[in-house]
Amino acid sequence: MIHSAGELFEALNKALDGELDAAVALRHSLHQYPCLSGKEAPAAATLATALGLPVRSIAGTGFLARTGPDFGPAVGVRAELDALPLYEATGVEWAAENGVMHACGHDVHQAAMVAFVRAAGRVRLPAAVVAIAQPREEGHPSGARDIVDEGGLKAAGIGAVLAVHVHHALPAGSVSILGGSVNAAYDEFTITVHGRGGHGAYPHLAVDPVPIAARITLALYDLVRSSVNPVEAATLTVGMLSAGTARNVIPDMAVLAGTLRSMTAEDQERMHRGLREVAEHQAMAFGARAVVSIDRGDPVLVNDDEMARLGAQWVQRAGLRLGEPLRSCGSDDFAFFTQKVPGLMAFLGVDGHESVVAPEHPRALHSSSFLPADSAVEQTARAFAGMYVGAALRLGVVSEP
Repeated sequence: MIHSAGELFEALNKALDGELDAAVALRHSLHQYPCLSGKEAPAAATLATALGLPVRSIAGTGFLARTGPDFGPAVGVRAELDALPLYEATGVEWAAENGVMHACGHDVHQAAMVAFVRAAGRVRLPAAVVAIAQPREEGHPSGARDIVDEGGLKAAGIGAVLAVHVHHALPAGSVSILGGSVNAAYDEFTITVHGRGGHGAYPHLAVDPVPIAARITLALYDLVRSSVNPVEAATLTVGMLSAGTARNVIPDMAVLAGTLRSMTAEDQERMHRGLREVAEHQAMAFGARAVVSIDRGDPVLVNDDEMARLGAQWVQRAGLRLGEPLRSCGSDDFAFFTQKVPGLMAFLGVDGHESVVAPEHPRALHSSSFLPADSAVEQTARAFAGMYVGAALRLGVVSEP
């Protein structure tokens, strides 16, 4: 067994050399035949075949697959199985044509995870590697939460967990690895304002929920300023506002719905309380009643500080440069894993664009023309290798170089 971090790093990267061509071909296949959240069985089967390992089904369409020592701590490596309901506009020969698209880079993550796990299987590992093929990152209920709730991390002996996510906001080939909060908690809310309907000619006989809903909407946009420390990030968006069925009818109710994002659990709770108070008090002041529903989504994604420090060192040795620090109010259900065990998500910069569609516009995540270059597969796999060495040091199963 390898005992030195340096030896481990060299062995993993040498083994990776022989996996990269197949990984790019796998990426093309996965990209061409994407699957929606909850319907990822074909993608899972493709990955299981490529890995060539026994798999344990979990969370419906997901699976876990272990390589390395049968006992002792393991390092989980996550790849998301699902794609988005979006018609692709990249123009490549291997573009999807079924109204579903890997517009968030999950095809890159999957292919890189396979390359790394296959390479790790040819190395005498100090800690096992567990491939986590996770469903429903883009949908609900969360696939990561289900894996945790079904005891998947504990049953697999996972003591640390890793993920890499491509990102358009970083230069190609650069990596952001930070400790602490890197992705926001994400919650959805619905506020139903119950008034009393009536004729538009006699508003004094009704309790009009429409202006009340408008006042609540405007008041909510002050909630971040009044609830959250200005040096912390948080957002509130009212994305839906609806009421009524006719121009001359005052409706019985109005509904507004939106999202909350926060970078600390404390801010999340303050915003929840504030949202309820704003809605209920505004409605009460005008003789109406507000019913507030908050659907908790992903928690704050918190990277382990030590894994970030160690991972950054070894990722640099893999030839990837550290980019500008990236913290985002986007969310990712990888956060459910990092609530249970030390974890690290890195962001890999991509600006690959092989389409002639709208070349003047940035190809952002979730865009119909988003297409990382194939080089991102190798870069992600190398990042996994460096982060694994850092995780092995964090778990104390290898010595310093």
